Amino acid sequence: MSTQHTFKDDELRATVQIGKNGITEQLVNEIKKQLKKRKLIKIKILKSYHKTHDRKETAKKLCVLTKARLLSQKGFVIVLRK
Repeated sequence: MSTQHTFKDDELRATVQIGKNGITEQLVNEIKKQLKKRKLIKIKILKSYHKTHDRKETAKKLCVLTKARLLSQKGFVIVLRK
């Protein structure tokens, strides 16, 4: 049996949302806290944010700020892993 973790992003619930305030220090701290607790989190980008920001750049920025790995990005949903 493989010990590698597998996931389906459909089974994972988005626990963080990026809205009109964008990527704030508070948001980054919340993501870090959840990554420490869960190891894997799903982030939803709301319309108020993605109208003026690039989704791919947002995912890259979150990875750098939280020191996490990008597992998946589909549409307006990002999945990060510690």
